[in-house]
Amino acid sequence: MTAPIDLRSDTVTRPTPAMRRAMAEAEVGDDVYGEDPTVRALEERVAALLGKDAALFVPSGTQGNQIGLALHTRPGDEVLVTRGAHVALYESGAAPALSGLQLTPVGAGGPFDAEALRPELGRTAFYQARQSLLALENTHNHAGGLVFPQEELAACAALAREHALGVHLDGARLWNAAAASGRSLAELAAPADTISVCFSKGLGAPVGSALVLPAEWRDEAIRLRRRLGGAMRQAGILAAAALHALEHHLGDLEADHRRARRLAEGLAEAGYDLDPTRTETNIVVFGVGAPNAEWLARATEAGVLLGGMGPGRIRAVTHRDLDDDAIDAALRALAPLAPA
Repeated sequence: MTAPIDLRSDTVTRPTPAMRRAMAEAEVGDDVYGEDPTVRALEERVAALLGKDAALFVPSGTQGNQIGLALHTRPGDEVLVTRGAHVALYESGAAPALSGLQLTPVGAGGPFDAEALRPELGRTAFYQARQSLLALENTHNHAGGLVFPQEELAACAALAREHALGVHLDGARLWNAAAASGRSLAELAAPADTISVCFSKGLGAPVGSALVLPAEWRDEAIRLRRRLGGAMRQAGILAAAALHALEHHLGDLEADHRRARRLAEGLAEAGYDLDPTRTETNIVVFGVGAPNAEWLARATEAGVLLGGMGPGRIRAVTHRDLDDDAIDAALRALAPLAPA
């Protein structure tokens, strides 16, 4: 039986043989005691790449984001977020449940500019929630992997700071933003105080994220990680996979983006509802003119796995385990399912 073409996410990748060897040979220690040298090496590497003081290895992007939000806030605070933000839609209500935060969406969906942010700032009356944080996302998953324009992101961060707000950046796919924009990771991270990055999205590691942050905040971040159940012992086995990915896989992202553009163009030619020019990275979102469950079942039967992204909208994500032939095969399989 032929394996399905899996476009559900870039998290479905398998570790390469070289990555598995790096994991097997990793030098380890008890990271709860701060004694795992491979975890330390990863944290130092990520902090340097993003041009910040320190980093903390965590099991997941959700945990990295939630620690980041908690560092900036106290219960009852208001956090301004991009409409459709991962922290609002895809983290099981963690921000209000764990930190008592009120999330207020800004903009029409995806990246926005400072003029869209300005009307939301300045709520200071005693009967209003204290505004303490602006949380941005780059690339923006729900908007189809769009890169947040750096000039706009920096302007929004500067405006937030004028109102004494901190800035957190969900950079789960910041690697993709760097590959698409030609900017360095440090440049993309510069406007933010805290940044979460994910090693299992795009880079092909099996597990793990990092929260990049000021060195003086790291001890409190360790406390919050423990509170959320994220403290790990011989975690160097996992950190070794992330280090290997940073060393060997960053350069492969441009191929993922090229394949996503090919997929978007082919879907548009077949009659699906999308603008291929909005495919900037490795995510393609398209309309199918049918209920998601019904259409996804037909796609699965045709040998292509995808996911929903709102009513009548489907998400496809290219990744390192798919080659050009897989994209062409997916297009052949999906063409007969296009809206009439």
